[in-house]
Amino acid sequence: MPPLAALRFSDWTPMLNGGEYGEAYFEQSRGASIDFEDGRVTEMSSGSDQGVGLRYLVRGPGDAIETIHGSVNGLDRAESGALADRLLRGVPRRAPAPPRPAEAFRQEYLRDPFAVPMEEKAALLSRIDRAVRSEFPHISQVHLTYGERSKRFAVLDSDGNLRLGERVSILFIAGVTANKDGLLQTGYEVIGGLKGYEMLLDFDPLRAARKAARAAVEKLSAPVAPAGEMPVILAASAGGTFVHEAIGHGLEADHVQEGTSPHFAGRIGQLVANPFLTIVDDPTLPFSRGSYAFDDEGCPARPTPLVQEGRLREFLYDRLTAMKERRGSNGHGRRESFRHRPLPRMSNLYIAPGQDDPRRIVRELERGLLVCKMGGGEVNTATGEFVFGVEEGYWVEGGKIRHRVRDANLLGVGPEVLRSIDRLGWDIGWGVGTCGKRGQGVPVSDGQPTLRIPKLLIGGRKP
Repeated sequence: MPPLAALRFSDWTPMLNGGEYGEAYFEQSRGASIDFEDGRVTEMSSGSDQGVGLRYLVRGPGDAIETIHGSVNGLDRAESGALADRLLRGVPRRAPAPPRPAEAFRQEYLRDPFAVPMEEKAALLSRIDRAVRSEFPHISQVHLTYGERSKRFAVLDSDGNLRLGERVSILFIAGVTANKDGLLQTGYEVIGGLKGYEMLLDFDPLRAARKAARAAVEKLSAPVAPAGEMPVILAASAGGTFVHEAIGHGLEADHVQEGTSPHFAGRIGQLVANPFLTIVDDPTLPFSRGSYAFDDEGCPARPTPLVQEGRLREFLYDRLTAMKERRGSNGHGRRESFRHRPLPRMSNLYIAPGQDDPRRIVRELERGLLVCKMGGGEVNTATGEFVFGVEEGYWVEGGKIRHRVRDANLLGVGPEVLRSIDRLGWDIGWGVGTCGKRGQGVPVSDGQPTLRIPKLLIGGRKP
């Protein structure tokens, strides 16, 4: 595929002549993946895609804003023009500004993953599989996934802005199942970020797979976690699943405007946490999985403090939600591909480190649960209620870690738990993943320091 930079973007400008705002989103992407399970490659795939998405924001009666969106496969100008004519039928027209010189961002990487033969990647997964099976007892299944993606895109809007970008990312997932006397336990680890193939040198995938296997095996002999209300410490190694799911989605402006985030709506400037707590979404972090130089609407990225010293300061906006409040976007309009509309989304969301010694936070826990890795979960943004699984948890008594536990769940209401956090460590840990919202998935990272929640409901087994 010829690079997007070779296009004459001025040929598309006349199509952006409808509504209060118009944009053309151009994309070229390619990807490859390998699934390795039961000691063999079960799937190996690769492919490419390209197309254009056209979107118009039309302000109607009572300041209502209509979104008109459509897409075409390929980069043919005539097809895009025909789509624009269909979309803009009956829409008020206005002359778009001519495009200014392009602002371009190219991601730097050391080794192009697409230049590495798939056979070499499959051989790596095979070595990892053999090592895990030979080093750990009771292993019944090892499932390894390797994925790589390259994405070039450009955003041209009716205000004359033109921005071009490129992202290259790697993702490795290790899932291990152990079986003893019919009891099945699992462990998993994920490596991912905006890097080339060198990421697998910086973050050893064999070490990650060994950690997943060790977790699965150790849980075979671990007792079920006790149930009930108790203090909980989330270690930095737990990543930021809690802040992302239980709090982050409620800070996205569309949820606030739709009335599905009642805990935060209308509370800008008010205390929503203890004064030592700050939450930031920062898409500018180097190499993080959720990072970008500008968002999928062409808005420049910048760190956005959402909660600062305990007070709610900001929400995450895209252009549409910003227009509804007659303000500017803060660079959080994200979309899965040219076929999708942008939505306000998180990028790299984290709780900023505090002042407490993480080891002392644990030593001062008389009786409770230490969570070192979170599992999957569910959140209701309208109520804030959440249920999270605990992938790695330990029972603590008298300030000492006594033993590992299994089958624990954390239950609570995110905004209430946020207000209750009373200790914050000076460390920080990160997790990576893909965030789903309204049928779209985008890459994200989330982080947090070690923190203490004085009282949280644990689902496990009654003592």
